[in-house]
Amino acid sequence: MKHLLEIIKYKNETIFIYGAACFLGALICYALTKYSATQIMGISGWIKPLKFFLSVGIFTWTMGFYLQYLENQKQVEIYIWSMIVLFSIELILIVYQAAQGKMSHFNIATTKDSLIFNLMAIAITILMLHTLYIAVLFFNQSKFNAPETMILTVKLSILITVLFAFEGFAMGALLKHTIGSQDGSPGLPLVNWSKTNGDLRVAHFFGIHALQIIPLVTYLFAKSKRDVIIISSIYFVLVTYTLIQALQGKPFIK
Repeated sequence: MKHLLEIIKYKNETIFIYGAACFLGALICYALTKYSATQIMGISGWIKPLKFFLSVGIFTWTMGFYLQYLENQKQVEIYIWSMIVLFSIELILIVYQAAQGKMSHFNIATTKDSLIFNLMAIAITILMLHTLYIAVLFFNQSKFNAPETMILTVKLSILITVLFAFEGFAMGALLKHTIGSQDGSPGLPLVNWSKTNGDLRVAHFFGIHALQIIPLVTYLFAKSKRDVIIISSIYFVLVTYTLIQALQGKPFIK
């Protein structure tokens, strides 16, 4: 792990610092869950910002590591600043709403709340489209200074991540993430996924973190490109199953 962080810092210090800042933000939010009385839908209002700071930090550091293999470093630099600006918009708005004891997502109670929700949706949509363009650059590049199995893993994991990131549109259309009930039902610790109903956040979470999980599994078990394709396909099917399960109103874990 230390070696990976040293590589990220060496290859692009900007994204390393930004990721570190996100983890610091997560630490601050964790402290606020202990000392702030702010509650949103029965849990600390700072849990959601905590999760998003962690997720963004992991995402940026992961992409920071993968981007070293692209030859078109001009586009890499543009993408890095795209991540920083667009993720910052989302994080700032989530923290702003949490500080007021308000939901950041699916909240259209007032014109201002609706504007905030839509701004976050626009920011993440632009970023995921840009991420898809990065995937295209990976597919178009013919030679890499890395094993073929690793590069194929990166390509497939980015595609799966982008696909399930766009699952957020389903939640946005419904203005909730719980199927079969309203949001706020008893949930699992920290992630707060519903224990009684379907929850669209499960597939969203595992889909987005394909960016880390698939490369880790293939690193441990894949010996060929065929193995990478099989592992990635199985992962895709499993995440899709959690989506179908949620749409049927069934909880991930009872």
